[in-house]
Amino acid sequence: MAPSKMNRVFVIGVGMTKFEKPGGNYDYPDMAKEAGQKALADAGVPYSAIEQACVGYVYGDSTCGQRAIYHGLGLTGIPIINVNNNCSTGSTALFMARQLVRGGLAECALALGFERMEKGSLSAKFMDRTNPMDKHMEVMINRYGMVAAPAAAQMFGNAGREHMEKYGTKPEHFAKIAWKNHKHSTNNPYSQFRDEYSLEQVINSRKVFDFLTLLQCCPTSDGAGAAVLASEAFVRKHHLEKQAVEIVAQEMVTDLASTFEENSCIKMVGYDMSRAAAKKCYEASGLTPSDVDVVELHDCFSANELITYEALGLCAEGKAGQLIDRGDNTYGGKFVVNPSGGLISKGHPLGATGLAQCAELCWQLRGQADRRQVPGAKVALQHNIGLGGAVVVALYRLGFPQQSSSRVGAVPTSSASLEGFKAYPVFKEMEKRLQEEGEQLVKKIGGVFAFKVKDGPEGKEGTWVVDVKNGKGSVTTDPGFLQRETEDHWEHGLGHEAAEPAGYSGEGQAVRP
Repeated sequence: MAPSKMNRVFVIGVGMTKFEKPGGNYDYPDMAKEAGQKALADAGVPYSAIEQACVGYVYGDSTCGQRAIYHGLGLTGIPIINVNNNCSTGSTALFMARQLVRGGLAECALALGFERMEKGSLSAKFMDRTNPMDKHMEVMINRYGMVAAPAAAQMFGNAGREHMEKYGTKPEHFAKIAWKNHKHSTNNPYSQFRDEYSLEQVINSRKVFDFLTLLQCCPTSDGAGAAVLASEAFVRKHHLEKQAVEIVAQEMVTDLASTFEENSCIKMVGYDMSRAAAKKCYEASGLTPSDVDVVELHDCFSANELITYEALGLCAEGKAGQLIDRGDNTYGGKFVVNPSGGLISKGHPLGATGLAQCAELCWQLRGQADRRQVPGAKVALQHNIGLGGAVVVALYRLGFPQQSSSRVGAVPTSSASLEGFKAYPVFKEMEKRLQEEGEQLVKKIGGVFAFKVKDGPEGKEGTWVVDVKNGKGSVTTDPGFLQRETEDHWEHGLGHEAAEPAGYSGEGQAVRP
């Protein structure tokens, strides 16, 4: 099929769990169920509409994808494809699902990713066979040697070291990236970590390797993410234009000869893969880096975010330090990079990461990112990479901008306007309690409550949603959440128990019991 005959592909629903520290009792079927049901509810379609599913995870037995879907979403006999592409697994599942819809093999497909991880640094699981990254490691060892430190930290840390040697980048530039991402995550209820740190705290946290400190490294995490993809015909048939986000370009690239032949750690960790994928996306879409407003990129370590700025064309080669010093990677700058908090602070459950990035960018483009909202975001860029290796880069924008609007307009989106409400401390205390006792409260209460608050500055009204049913609970002012929990669950009959949907009046009403 010629490219001109390919279908347009839209993300019509997204969902994810809160990312958590490994070691809890939340197993992968439960995570997948939560993320999948949220994505279907957001899309407003039942699971029976899904024609194929691509499910990504890195650590797990064969056919975990089937187990994740069968008893949480449905048993309809559809093809379920299990995907593993290291840290780019989630976006690989998304890439495959898009190919199915784009090529006309499915009108509606599900991309699902999850991970239940072990504590501590990543390590090889099969010691009786060749490590798939042995040749990558050889490049690093030949240039810088190897020491007693986590291998991934050494690989990306040495890429940062090479950048400093070549371009004069300073350790502070890497620390500023982590400082930014931790700050961004304070506004993300899905983040594993929501503490804000000073730049000095980032620099002075425990050393992991060379200039990389603990707060510049992503954690291991448990979590899941999901996206429902559909063709234009499906979108129009089901009247989903208002929420449809188009993947206008998406490319996967694997390692090139330069990865192994140039004695470069920057190339070894995937710089040329990322650059090639981004170039193809810009060419396919007719967009340029200057068109991009918001970016979710793979900051497994602060060093990788820095070199990726250059690979994606956000700045010229060797100029990432200047971009950082200008503040062109955060609110008020040229781009907002990792408004979610990125892998460093939001967390990195390998199979879920690419789909969590997709969810964040869809919320941003819909104007539903709450306190993280990038003003006027129209074009979004995604970058998800896995050593070994593969990278997926994608560009998103609203599919039908003239028909799109934020679904709950009364909710304030800026931090200042939220804090101006007299009720603000009450909801912060609820949030704190959920962080401390979420599992017990969810088991005890099992409901979602919406509060309309009228004591805002200048007479403004706001809506808070307290979720004491899903995962470990959350407090949000997500503009799409209330709509998803009412219209989508009840109107489209996704198999949930019946209840009266909440209105906007009253001090507090359960959205669903």
